[in-house]
Order: sequence, then C-alpha cells, then structure tokens
Amino acid sequence: MKELVIISGKGGTGKTSIVAAFATLAENAVLADCDVDAADLHLVLDPTIVKRETFSGGSQARIMPERCTACGKCAEVCRFDAVSSREADEGQREKAYRIDPIACEGCGVCAWFCPEEAIEFAPAINGEWFVSETRAGPMVHAKLGIAEENSGKLVSLVRERARETAKSRARDLVLIDGSPGIGCPVIASITGADLALVVTEPTLSGRHDLERVSDLTRHFRVETLICINKWDINENLTLNIEALARRRGLKVAGRVRYDRAITEAQIRMQSITEYATDGVTADVRQLWANVLETLRSPNVTATGTTN
Repeated sequence: MKELVIISGKGGTGKTSIVAAFATLAENAVLADCDVDAADLHLVLDPTIVKRETFSGGSQARIMPERCTACGKCAEVCRFDAVSSREADEGQREKAYRIDPIACEGCGVCAWFCPEEAIEFAPAINGEWFVSETRAGPMVHAKLGIAEENSGKLVSLVRERARETAKSRARDLVLIDGSPGIGCPVIASITGADLALVVTEPTLSGRHDLERVSDLTRHFRVETLICINKWDINENLTLNIEALARRRGLKVAGRVRYDRAITEAQIRMQSITEYATDGVTADVRQLWANVLETLRSPNVTATGTTN
C-alpha cells in the first residue's frame, strides 16, 4: 500500500479538483480528505456516511461552582487570561470565577494548582470524523469545529483511519487531499507519504508558495512532483515555474489548462473526468498517468524517500 498526497502552497490552486479527478481514475483506492479546516472533497463526491465519531484533540478546564472558594489562584496562574471574575449575586461570596472556553488553551495549570480541586479538566470535543462510501470508493474525512485547534492531530487521525480502511479492504492506494500552506496540518498530511504532488498556478504568489511547500517536502524527504494548473493564463510564468522546478530537481508531472468545464462539473457534483471526455480531461488523464508511473517506480520507497 502506498500513500499519494496532493498539496498546494496556497489555497485556490485547484488541488481538490485534481484529487476528485484522480479519485475517479484510480483503481482500488481509499480517499482521505485531510484539509480538515476547510474540507470540500465531499461537495464533489457526495459521500454517504456509514460511521461518525467525535474528535478530541485536547482538554479544557471548567470551574465547578459548588467546590470553588473564590481564592483566585486559577486567575493568578493562567497565562492566557482565560480566567475572569465577577461580583457575585447578593448573598453569595465576594467573587465568582469562570473560564472562557475560547481563550482556554487546555494547558491544565489552573487545575493543577487549584487547592480545592474545583476545576474539571476534561477532553474537549473539537470536531468529528467520518468513514463514508462514495462512487469512487471509501473515503475518510473530518470536520473541525468553528475556531477549534489541533487540526494536525485530526489530520493524523484521518490518515490513520484511511490506512486501516485500505488494509481491511485490501486496497493498495491511499489518495490524500492535503491542506494548503506549510503549517501543522500540511506537515501531518505529508509525513511518511510515498509521493507528494504539489499543485501550483502561474501567479507570483503561486510561484512563491511553491518554493515554500517544496522546501517542506524536501525537509521531510518526500518525493515530489509538480502540477501547473491553469498554465495557459500566463505562459511566461509557467515557463519560469518549470525552470524553478528543474533547478530544485523537481519533475513537472503535467500542465492542466484553464477550462470552465471544471466549474460546470463541480456545480453538478462531478469531477472533470466524469463530466467531459476531451479538452482539460485529457490533461488530467495524462497527469494521472505520469503520477502513477512515478508512484509505481521502485525508487519510491514505502517510507516516502527515494533510493
């Protein structure tokens, strides 16, 4: 079993459109949507959820009023200004303390130092993860709650469940829609992957972010290919990006032209390979063939490094 992760240095390059197309072209694959902060692969593949579970990436503190003596120790030790006090109602003690669940970082210091053990430090629910069936095969995906953190942990969980699904169903490929950028969820998306395909676009920001994300894949020793999406909107910059890739020792796996048919396909909840048979679909099919050739190469090892 191998893992192919599709990532981008910035959002809006067409990464998920490429993943959706690959999903319909791949045989014997399990899909993993690891863009948990803004998951949208389900908008194209229309999954039917067969399993759902809550995700807890950390803990959160809560003051139990019946035990609290309003000593103020929690406010004293909190370094995130998450503890506040207010004057109590008439007939009650002088102050009442509360913890802002949004400001709380889940460090547990307040619970540790509370002399009355009046602070509950319990797992926080940060989101949900799902196992679904799609017309392109099984998919593991997730949804992070609004303003929630620990997306890297959720990405790792999605990948782990996708590998388990692939193993249990004797599938030989995990196809991962990774997060854009170079942050924690991206690192969690690519670490240990066998091959990364970076989708970029011929814009100055696209070129700049390609450099950043290729630095990241090089650091983690993940074999990397490049796809230039909408290459024909700026042919000179496309040539510039291809020259940059050569200097960095990266192979350009393919160019994909700009075509409104991709948007039209998405409106109909289809990938471009399901919607059209020519034009941009030919570009995507050739890209997939080139990626598959590299993925099957003996030089791509199971640890994501090359011999």
